[in-house]
Amino acid sequence: MVIKTITSYLNDFTHLFFPHNCEGCGTDVLENETMLCAACLLKLPETGFINMADNPVEKIFYGRIKVEAAGSAFYFNKDSLLQHLIVDLKYHSNKNPGFYLGKLLGYKLAQSARFNAVDAIIPLPLNKRKEKKRGYNQAAVIAEGITEVWQKPVLKNSVERMIFTETQTHKDRVSRWQTMKDVFNVSDKYSIENKHILLIDDIVTTGATLEACGAKILEASGTKLSIVTVAYTI
Repeated sequence: MVIKTITSYLNDFTHLFFPHNCEGCGTDVLENETMLCAACLLKLPETGFINMADNPVEKIFYGRIKVEAAGSAFYFNKDSLLQHLIVDLKYHSNKNPGFYLGKLLGYKLAQSARFNAVDAIIPLPLNKRKEKKRGYNQAAVIAEGITEVWQKPVLKNSVERMIFTETQTHKDRVSRWQTMKDVFNVSDKYSIENKHILLIDDIVTTGATLEACGAKILEASGTKLSIVTVAYTI
């Protein structure tokens, strides 16, 4: 009882000088290791795709590359809380949202039988120039969060992004594919041969970038491919 009281006082003292607030609403009523209070967490628009076969993310890749399973955890809407978290991760040098969103995704993967056979995770690579400018690869940060709750090895050096590309946001599917088709290279094929690889990224839109990287992965002998992202753009 005394230890519990002392711990409570220490937590209150720490919180006074190092406040920890919800990224959504600003309340300080939340656990130390989370970014969102319970109310804001419930507001994240879940897709249910991780447990759903033939979901819209899987259909993106139909007739393009062979994917064992695919999905996204949340819907991505403009001016939403999720957009705020991802923008903070990608453009404001803040890794915390990536790690947090990765953990949320990891819980969903751990509870889904559709991804039981995955052997290893590959974060979608960034070109070294862009990664140096940003300071990190946001997909790799998400993968770290995933493995905090779903223990799978992360292969960060098996595939590399050879060419620096500008943003693909405003391009259509054909233009994106033409830009991306020769961007990726498998630099260590022995690390992925005969393995079921889960390719990870933050958002899927047309899927052209993930398709281009996934196609290279599938060139290695005996590989299988699944694809998962934090968010799916409607």
